[in-house]
Amino acid sequence: MLGALKRTFIFIHEHPLANKHLLRAYIRFFSWQFKSRMKKDLQPINFLDDTYFFAKKGLTGITGNIYTGLHEFNEMGFLLHFLRPEDTFFDVGANVGSYTLLASGVCKSRTVAFEPVPQTFEILKQNIILNKLYNLVKLINKGVGNETGKLDFVANEDTTNHVASAKDLDKISVEVIKLDDYASLNPIFIKIDVEGYETEVLNGAIDVLKNSNLKAIVIELNGSGERYGYKEEFIHKKLISNSFSPYSYNPFSRILNKLETFGTFNTIYIRDIDFVYGRLKSGKSFSLFNETI
Repeated sequence: MLGALKRTFIFIHEHPLANKHLLRAYIRFFSWQFKSRMKKDLQPINFLDDTYFFAKKGLTGITGNIYTGLHEFNEMGFLLHFLRPEDTFFDVGANVGSYTLLASGVCKSRTVAFEPVPQTFEILKQNIILNKLYNLVKLINKGVGNETGKLDFVANEDTTNHVASAKDLDKISVEVIKLDDYASLNPIFIKIDVEGYETEVLNGAIDVLKNSNLKAIVIELNGSGERYGYKEEFIHKKLISNSFSPYSYNPFSRILNKLETFGTFNTIYIRDIDFVYGRLKSGKSFSLFNETI
């Protein structure tokens, strides 16, 4: 318990936005602790603008947005500044839908959201219904890999649910598809967060990666691929070979900083930097903690 609390406090203090508004962030944190204990079921929380999400105690990914405004501030800020209503966004490993709600609820882009775990998918579906986004969001209750078939998944670890390895005991079987099955939808931006299975997602996305309409990929590279014997260096090289380069993004200044290699968490890979910069500079501002960004 104390360890989890300490990790949350560190997360708030290291968050680019929350650490500028610590009093407000802690008021949000303690208010949520009280509310989530008084009511155990899902309850709607205002996200950004007129967008809401369902939350309850234990949904650590979505509740991070309560304390900090945007759980993954730099990458979510990139999405908000980059996407337009005419775009298609792929949310691979959507969980309960933070990125999907920002893409379709705020930016009004079309989203294809892939989430394999049935319990998590049900909350994702409820979030889409809550925000009346049925016409903008296509929900796919399947995993994503390098071929069509079935895979075992761990399903009781919230944001860290993943393709089961030999060491995992509590497993469920889910259907798996390839991103190339949806290549005709021409995504301009893809988020991939599949807890170490990113290598296989990209192996099944050959046509998607070749499509020049795809300009940006946010991908989690934190070493979790090692549980399957994958090395993040190979992902980096694959994306470089498809003309992407790694960047970090500062939503406050709207500046991209080119990286020598991938980061230790999320990395933004960009192709056609002039196009992307033009989008970022002209993107609509958003407001959080009474700050316009």
